[in-house]
Amino acid sequence: MLTEVRDPLPPAPGSVAKQDSEYHREGVRNLFLACEPLTGWRHVQVTERRTSQDWAHFVRELIEVRYPHAEKIVLVMDNLNTHTTASLYETFAPALARRLCEKLEILFTPKHGSWLNMAEIELSVLSRQCLNRRIGSQSGLEQQVAAWQQARDAQTAKINWRFTTDEARIKLKRLYPSHGL
Repeated sequence: MLTEVRDPLPPAPGSVAKQDSEYHREGVRNLFLACEPLTGWRHVQVTERRTSQDWAHFVRELIEVRYPHAEKIVLVMDNLNTHTTASLYETFAPALARRLCEKLEILFTPKHGSWLNMAEIELSVLSRQCLNRRIGSQSGLEQQVAAWQQARDAQTAKINWRFTTDEARIKLKRLYPSHGL
């Protein structure tokens, strides 16, 4: 989060607004993002940190609020050390953690393959469309992200995934066995 050191100058007739390159750093925040690439739905949550407990609470909300009746929820994620079912057991009582784990099927993108993760694509769009300006507070960040999310959901903006299984077998052949294909 960044704030201005000097107020930007408004645009004058025939010229653009001017912003000083100097800024004051107000800290950083974490963004958790879940998306349904085929339906055009996404959910972004701003947190102060990126701990295993923060991730566990995010996942619990997905399970209990977004998908309370789902038998199984497939999460495709990167290999971050907090993205494990152990985080659920560290955060919640064993019975609750077990109930949450039973609803999850976790698939990890290959190491150095976060570009395969569709949430990364959504985060890239979020960065370009929303986070490319100075936002000085957590509440300001939350408002900006919520407005972006609402507009993107209203458009039912979907991810046009063009990476086929055959292309994956070629590009990722060093990661997967080739016998039987």
